[in-house]
Order: sequence, then C-alpha cells, then structure tokens
Amino acid sequence: MTDKARARKLADRIQVVVAETLDRRIKDPRLGFVTITDARVTGDLREATVFYTVYGDDEARAASAAALESAKGVLRSEVGRQTGVRHTPSLTFVADALPDTARTIEDLLDKARAKDAEVRQVSTGKTYAGDADPYRKPEDDDEAEDEGETAE
Repeated sequence: MTDKARARKLADRIQVVVAETLDRRIKDPRLGFVTITDARVTGDLREATVFYTVYGDDEARAASAAALESAKGVLRSEVGRQTGVRHTPSLTFVADALPDTARTIEDLLDKARAKDAEVRQVSTGKTYAGDADPYRKPEDDDEAEDEGETAE
C-alpha cells in the first residue's frame, strides 16, 4: 500500500496529462467538448478512474464516450511516459454525474424560491394571532417578581 498523498499526486498528474493529450494529440471527430473533471487512483496505483463531462446532447456524450474508449491505449501510454511510474495504471473513463446533480439542486432551489414567494404573498397584510413577540423578556420577569413581592 502506498500513502494517500502519492496516490493523490499521481491522480492530479493523470488528470492533467489526459486533458492535454486529448487537446493536442487525439484527433477523433467523435470527440466533442470533453472536460476532464477529476481523476482517482487506487491505493496500489494500478487503476485510475478518469471522470469527464461532455458539453452537448446524449448523442454527443455517447460519441465522446466511444472516442475515449478507442483512445484509451494512446492515453495510457502517454500517462506512463509522462509520469514515470513503474506500472502505468489502467484507465477507466466515467461520465461525471456532477452536472446532473447540479441541475437537480438548481431545480429544487427554484421550487423552494417559488414556495417562499407564495408564502410571502399569502402573508402580506396578515397580523399575528397573539402578540407579535410571544416570548417573555427578562424585563417582564423582573416586573412579575416585583408584583409578587408587593402582594406579600
């Protein structure tokens, strides 16, 4: 087992090497606007998972996934050449779910904003059922004690 710091450094380096190689050497027309978002390496430095996003529709995502799979050998050899590790990790490409998650969160926030606006609209012009501030204050407690002392 290696330390986590070394695995993290190798993952960061793999992310940069793969991104640069895709930009400069891979000329596959199926490859769309791909962004390498993250890379993770196992503790034994034998396998690397590269996360990516693709700008476009489902067809562009599928075409880019096929292009990445076909360029896996070139990318792995470039990673091995530039990192200098004894065993070059095998690469696995995974579409990053971050944009979908962010879109879901944005939708939930929009719903919450709409509900807040609805509650704000309903509450305009309304008054409290009791006092505006139903909680006791320390001054109220002192007055109640004074009244209790004078009654004795």
